[in-house]
Amino acid sequence: MRAIMVMFDSLNRHMLSPYGCDWVHAPNFHRLAERTVAFDNSYVGSMPCMPCRREFHTGRYNFLHRSWGPLEPFDDAFPEILAKQAGTYSHLVSDHYHYWEDGGATYHTRYSSWEISRGQEGDPWKGQVASPEIPECVAPRDGKPWRQDWVNRGYMQDETLQPQARTFAMGLEFMRTNACEDNWFLHIETFDPHEPYFTQQHYKDLYPHDYAGPHFDWPPYREVQESPEQVQHVRYENAALISMCDTYLGKVLDLMDELDMWKDTLLLVCTDHGFLLGEHDWWAKVVQPFWNEIARTPLFLWAPRIARSGERCQALVQNIDWGPTLLEFFGVPLTRDMQGIPLTAAVTADHPLREAVLFGIHGGHVNVTDGRYVYMRAPVELANRPLYEYTLMPTHMRHSFAVEELQETEMAPPFDFTKGCPVMKIAARGGAWHRFGNLLYDQEADPGQQHPLSDIALEARMIELLVSLMRKNDAPLEQFERLGLEF
Repeated sequence: MRAIMVMFDSLNRHMLSPYGCDWVHAPNFHRLAERTVAFDNSYVGSMPCMPCRREFHTGRYNFLHRSWGPLEPFDDAFPEILAKQAGTYSHLVSDHYHYWEDGGATYHTRYSSWEISRGQEGDPWKGQVASPEIPECVAPRDGKPWRQDWVNRGYMQDETLQPQARTFAMGLEFMRTNACEDNWFLHIETFDPHEPYFTQQHYKDLYPHDYAGPHFDWPPYREVQESPEQVQHVRYENAALISMCDTYLGKVLDLMDELDMWKDTLLLVCTDHGFLLGEHDWWAKVVQPFWNEIARTPLFLWAPRIARSGERCQALVQNIDWGPTLLEFFGVPLTRDMQGIPLTAAVTADHPLREAVLFGIHGGHVNVTDGRYVYMRAPVELANRPLYEYTLMPTHMRHSFAVEELQETEMAPPFDFTKGCPVMKIAARGGAWHRFGNLLYDQEADPGQQHPLSDIALEARMIELLVSLMRKNDAPLEQFERLGLEF
């Protein structure tokens, strides 16, 4: 048996035809839905990029104990488990440059082999001392990533030189090279359609529109201040990059057809989270409540043993289920610490697999949904305290924790998933989520989440679900205090 996972970053379900979009040119996603089971209630777990990947590897939530960071020494990483218990060869191809920063550098080395392509976003790739030529832009950014991105673009004028194209080329090479081999897992992961929305003109030409404003393909992480014309333009820029993603997804589907791989190869197509393109008058994904544009994700599964295609699944699933799905497929038992459920169980069960799921970001709202209602619990104080990071790998996204952060470090007793290891307890930065307050939505009556409810009894029921799941995850006691909840 073989398995292929195709993972995109920041792919919005509301921009895909299987989820109701009628204007984005993405025929291969439509073709994918016809060949697989599409999940209608797939949610994020821990936000954003690397917290999601830690969940994928370990099958349990990240965001209640720490923020962005590497795999921990006590973590169960599913590619290593596959190799040790089933002799399964795993291979990662990716242009997701956070894998080779301090805050992510333990993930790719868990695979049997891995290949990377450079140049996405502000990846410090090409060295150029002279300042790059940058046009007048809407909402320009400060700092090295902004400058470096324009350096990188200068080396990618041809589509074949773009990181996504090179990543999929490496994935297709692995598929052809190993088409006659058994017992392998291929993880194809591209940073696209993550911003900035840099792609080739023929994809932009799919979305003709009148726009005479400054260059705009990189939305800021804040409330919308741009004109309606600029907002619409950047949505077309996002759509153009989704069309490019669709093209390369099609190449995987084509090769699976050509090599007759559907009979014995699992295919999982997923994303870590969505992205706000002006909805709710916000851009981006981490500084505001996680409305459905961010939290509810596209997800597709072909499982050859089940062989169901063109169907929909209503079960509540999320990112913590991906690793367990792959372990089960290769006949490997889940670890004691895993809380995810194999997606195949969701497809075949005739009853709900779980009552509710949690999702959130470290220090932000803690959110819970039962599929119909979504409750977002905010910090009770502006200071957003108490809040701590628990880790043995003290690194942020691009750098280790500062000396000043570590000087007041305590050692905390083990949690139930740290395998007896005490962990560092480090005071964490707060964030501004308090100002949004608690939010409660009925997705059946209000799918756009425009009208928060005020329902004391319903809120009490959702709080009960939230607290129960936090306890199950062995959440630190101060998380309950921060949210004004009783343990």
